[in-house]
Amino acid sequence: MKNYVWKKLTGTLMAVSVAASSVPGLGLTLVKADEKKTLKVAMECGYAPYNWTQPDDSNGAVQISGSSDYAYGYDVMMAKHICEELGYDLEIVKLDWDSLVPAVQSGKVDCVIAGQSITKERQEMVDFTSPYYYASIITLVKGDGDYADAASVEDLKGVTCTSQQNTIWYDSCLPQIPDANILPAQESAPAMLVALESGKCDAVVTDMPTGKAACIAYPDLKLLDFSGTDGEFQVSDEDINIGISVQKGNTELLDALNSVLDKMTEDDFTEMMDEAISVQPLSE
Repeated sequence: MKNYVWKKLTGTLMAVSVAASSVPGLGLTLVKADEKKTLKVAMECGYAPYNWTQPDDSNGAVQISGSSDYAYGYDVMMAKHICEELGYDLEIVKLDWDSLVPAVQSGKVDCVIAGQSITKERQEMVDFTSPYYYASIITLVKGDGDYADAASVEDLKGVTCTSQQNTIWYDSCLPQIPDANILPAQESAPAMLVALESGKCDAVVTDMPTGKAACIAYPDLKLLDFSGTDGEFQVSDEDINIGISVQKGNTELLDALNSVLDKMTEDDFTEMMDEAISVQPLSE
């Protein structure tokens, strides 16, 4: 009789364990008890130096889920560090920029590490960790163009400009330029850089890491940094603080991610970003 009761109890516990692994919102992609948890991380894999796609695993790149290509960059480096600290396996999921937040909301992925600024609008849809990077706002122009000597936002008056869609660069910064001719937003960071390089616009506004990487890829571009002056773009901390987004209410995963980030300093972030910029595909 005792043996029967034990077998029944064991079967019930196993059933509960299997059921728990399929309950949405528990935090991670759960597997059998004797296997490691897998952190599914979404990013564009096309936003250097934060993330990009490459054909091999050089420098420690991670294979993209369902693809023969690999992803690397600052976001991949950060994801690997987090997984190493927490003892998780890592899976990189490649998605378009506008698909990132919905993927987290639906539970398709566990989190997004993709250079997202922690805006109020995004915070209404997802929860964010503490910042894993602080990105100042800069302007890119042609080195031999009419705005190469601009020293303030005011000096950009009348410029034809654009930036990436659904970013504070496009939504908040470009409207601050007096009499700006603002072109339609570009679907990706590479697209906005091509628009500038090809002469479709005179300037794009982006963040410092993207600007540094762009100047390596396109040596004829010039980076203008007005930050710390009276002529800087007016942005809040939420605009330049970059965070990792998770599903609303997923405090278990949020706390786990923050436990790693809290041990890191701004110098750690800068050192990691400089390394990413140095090995991006177009830096060689």
